[in-house]
Amino acid sequence: MPVLDLSELPAHLPRLGPVVGLDLGEKTIGVAVSDTGRMVASPLKLIRKTKFTADAEALFALMEGRGAVGVIIGLPVNMDGTEGTRCQSSRAFARNLLRLRDLPIAFWDERMSSMAVNRMLVDEADMTRARRGEVVDKTAAAWILQGALERLRNLESRPTPPSSEA
Repeated sequence: MPVLDLSELPAHLPRLGPVVGLDLGEKTIGVAVSDTGRMVASPLKLIRKTKFTADAEALFALMEGRGAVGVIIGLPVNMDGTEGTRCQSSRAFARNLLRLRDLPIAFWDERMSSMAVNRMLVDEADMTRARRGEVVDKTAAAWILQGALERLRNLESRPTPPSSEA
């Protein structure tokens, strides 16, 4: 299965079942999970990167434990909309996951997610820098996943255009 456009993802998923969201960092992978109805994203776990195969197996174990049916990966697009080396790395991660397992994967533009999460953790949670470091990636994964879930709901609620068949 190729990496999908977010709008194509629902056609490749069962009607119910959680999806995971990933925030890929240099040293960690933040993981979030949705509920089975895909309404709410929650931070789940932080995977400390070692080797790709071990990281993927840790992710697959989390997915199996939650019954997850798909993956949404944050795509770190530059502020001007271009894709740099971090995007290439995220796309390579997705391709490598697909080499190990055939599963529905889509990307979500994650611009500003880490900044927004850091601001939220400082302003609203009054969290120290050390504590933020422990939770920011999995919270950013939840932010990414929640944005994608909301977009998917908006796509589902759009009326279908009338058929032009006579």
